Amino acid sequence: MADQDGVYQVLQPSGKLKAGAKPALDDEFVLEGLRWMLLSRAFDAKATALQRQGKFGVFSPVLGQEAAVVGSALAFDPRIDWLVPQYRELPAYLIWGLPLRNHILTLSGNPVAGRIPDDVKLLPTQVALAAQLPHAVGIAWGLQIQGREGAVLTYFGEGASSEGDFHEACNLAGVVKAPIVFFLQNNQWAISTPRAYQSAAAHFSDRAAGYGFEGRVVDGNDLLAVYEVTREAVERARRGDGPTLIEAVTYRMSFHNTTDNPSRYQPPEELEEARLLDPIERVEAYLRERGLWSVEREKEMKQAAAEEIEAAIAEAQQAPPPQPSQIFDNVFAELTPRQAAQRDEMLGRSGDDG
Repeated sequence: MADQDGVYQVLQPSGKLKAGAKPALDDEFVLEGLRWMLLSRAFDAKATALQRQGKFGVFSPVLGQEAAVVGSALAFDPRIDWLVPQYRELPAYLIWGLPLRNHILTLSGNPVAGRIPDDVKLLPTQVALAAQLPHAVGIAWGLQIQGREGAVLTYFGEGASSEGDFHEACNLAGVVKAPIVFFLQNNQWAISTPRAYQSAAAHFSDRAAGYGFEGRVVDGNDLLAVYEVTREAVERARRGDGPTLIEAVTYRMSFHNTTDNPSRYQPPEELEEARLLDPIERVEAYLRERGLWSVEREKEMKQAAAEEIEAAIAEAQQAPPPQPSQIFDNVFAELTPRQAAQRDEMLGRSGDDG
């Protein structure tokens, strides 16, 4: 149910349904969504601590955007659909089937041991803004040409929507009616650039009309609304009716990544206001109203998340360590003579047997 600003919402910040709203998710599905959201937030805290200790590389937390990521990912079928992420969508990776151990290994600088399993329809994270979007359209178009039933979900931020790759990808997707959902997480900040400096458009989703397909704007802190809008977009894609651009209006409640200091540019009163709209607290309030959430159940779910993370870390620590020579693997089908010489020189210095 859209409010006067056109932002679709089902669940109010208080956790109560809007008048006349009917949830598209049953209670067990909502509980499952909350489990993923709590796991994501727990991992944010753990990964940030490990990065500060020098055990992880640069890390981008999901904090504040959990409903947007989880609600959209749950609307797809990982058995047939593809996920093309940016870098702030951990719970979606896990929903798609990526073992948490593998993600931990990648953050630890061991991407070979942490590679995406062959049966997981997921592309690697992409740090270069919007560079993943043409690839996402290519996968969707390929599914269409091959007559397969799958669709594609691709994530990016509002800052990435100013890149040329975004416009080129949307234009091609519109022309060929590719089965893809462009999911724009409008968290109000492109690193330190506020939303007001990024576009004069009322909504980023309005741009969809220029490419000939549907655009929707949804409350990104509302798990139920995000799922519903995304599910409609998936069905549209499967029918052959083309792409959808979804703008999830949310807020980045943490740093852009662990190299960033948001206190230098983010108004503290704005952050405090955003915390009042916490997506996890909203779902908890909704479930509490329905008699499905309690202090005891919250403790159990948080404890389970902590144990899952610690188990994945322990498992990752058992993986073979990365080898220097691996930087030459998968660059070309066959090494050039110069690369082969460089590799041999490295092996001679490091003692790495490849």
